[in-house]
This record gives sequence, C-alpha cells and structure tokens, in this order.
Amino acid sequence: MLSILIPTYNYNIFPLVKLLNLQIQEAKIPFEIICLDDYSQLFHSENQSINSLENCSYSILQKNIGRSAIRNLLAQKANFNNLLFLDADVMPINQDFISNYLKHCNSTEQIVYGGIQYQKEKPIKNQVLRWVYGNSREALCVTERNKNPYLNFLTLNFLISKSVFEKVKFNENIPNLRHEDTLFSYDLMNNNIQMKHIENPVFHFGLESSAIFLKKSEEAVLNLHYLIENNLLSAEYARISKVYTQIKKLQLQSIFSFIHKVTKPIIIKNLYSNSPSLLLFDWYRLGYLCTISKS
Repeated sequence: MLSILIPTYNYNIFPLVKLLNLQIQEAKIPFEIICLDDYSQLFHSENQSINSLENCSYSILQKNIGRSAIRNLLAQKANFNNLLFLDADVMPINQDFISNYLKHCNSTEQIVYGGIQYQKEKPIKNQVLRWVYGNSREALCVTERNKNPYLNFLTLNFLISKSVFEKVKFNENIPNLRHEDTLFSYDLMNNNIQMKHIENPVFHFGLESSAIFLKKSEEAVLNLHYLIENNLLSAEYARISKVYTQIKKLQLQSIFSFIHKVTKPIIIKNLYSNSPSLLLFDWYRLGYLCTISKS
C-alpha cells in the first residue's frame, strides 16, 4: 500500500529507516522502503544494514545521476501506488507520522506536504544563516504555507500517488543546481494537482555552514535564471524573479549589479555573523541575479 522512497548521498540513513520501519509495521499494511545512494563515498557499511530490515532495501547507483533523476528512478522502482518521499537528513517528529499520512492515501489527485522543523536552539556561529533562513522561511505552520501553497512546498517530506507522479515528474534536463522543487511545484500547479498542507513535520538535520549555504544559494539563483530563460518557469512565480522582472522593465540591472559588487563584502560579513539579516540575504541574491543576467 505504501512505498517510502529515500534518496541519499554521503549520509547515514539507517536510524531514519529503522524508525520508519517500526512505525509502518505498527500500521499493519503492505509496505516497502527503498533507499538509493547516488554514488556517494561514505556510510556504505552503515546503510547496508538497511537490507536486514523487513521490506527494506539499500543500493548504490553506478554513477551520480542528480536530485531529479534519482527521485524519478525511485518512483519507477516503487511497487505501490502511494509514494512517500523523504530526504536523507530528516527524522519524523511524531510517533504517528506514518499513520497521519495513511489518512490521505486515497484516489484524490493531490500531493500532501507535511512540513519541516529546525532546532530551537541557536547553533554555532558559522551555521546561523542556514538556521535563521530555515526557521523563518521553511518551518511554517499550515496556515502560513496555505497562503502560497505551491511555492511553500519542499520535496523533503511529501506524499504523492504514482498516477499523479506519472503526470508530473521531476525534470531531469535541468542543471543539477537546485530549484528542482520549485519547478516541480510549478508543474503541479499548471497541471491542476491539488497541493494539500498538513501538520506532519520532520526534523531537519544537516545545518550547513553559512559559506556553503551562500554558495548553494548562488547556484539556486543560477538555476532559477536558467529555468526562466528557457521558459520552464514563469518569472512571476518565484519572489526573487518577480522583483527582478520589475527591475528589468525599468532597465536598472546594471545599477543593481554595480551595487551588488560594491556592497558584496559588507553583506557577506553580515551573513557570516551571529545575527544575519534575511533582508540583506534577499538583496544579495537579487543583486547576484542582476549580475548574471547582465553578463
């Protein structure tokens, strides 16, 4: 009845799979947990223990195929119609995590997103930016998420039927530079697939350093620009590209690009600090988008 699908890369997912296995056995339904390692180098021995658990499998791909392709492959391998996707660096918070999702396993053409939570305690200084961003922009309650249901969707904890997934897959032709979840939600919206938000969160581990998070944010802006330029995503869909569109209409990209280059060291100093400003973070990404668009 339920296929739990977990892509992983250099992460020990045995504790996650063990917990899921216990919860789903209590539900007494047909299930499987499929884990695919995207040709990583670490935690192979720990993850091989997954194969000893009932109806669970772990295998390593022969080459790295990227975030979009591995999710499509997992769905292809699934034997059941209900697919629960989870990222490697998460852990269910509630003991009734699986049963909460089982309530939504029906014939309705929808996708169900459970949400995310971050630690309440402030982390070490070089992880504060990722923590502040996660708590402010991602760890939203259902009421907040429903204000923009598609854009507030993340691919780390969601339920979808195989029949819906066959209509809207992850795009494997885009660069592996993030925003695949943005494009996926955009395609769901355009295919009139209902986005349902529920309170069934996972706890997100893996706080990156501010430097790594900023680098990944730049990669995300690059891919956002690619998606818009190749007419895969409307510039009006994402917040940052929507503002950029107005700047472009006013022919102010060069000015914003210049300001970005001049203020970059000052902004980075703030973003690496113990009290990073998300307003400056947004300004940094907007300026970076203007810079790469201009070039």
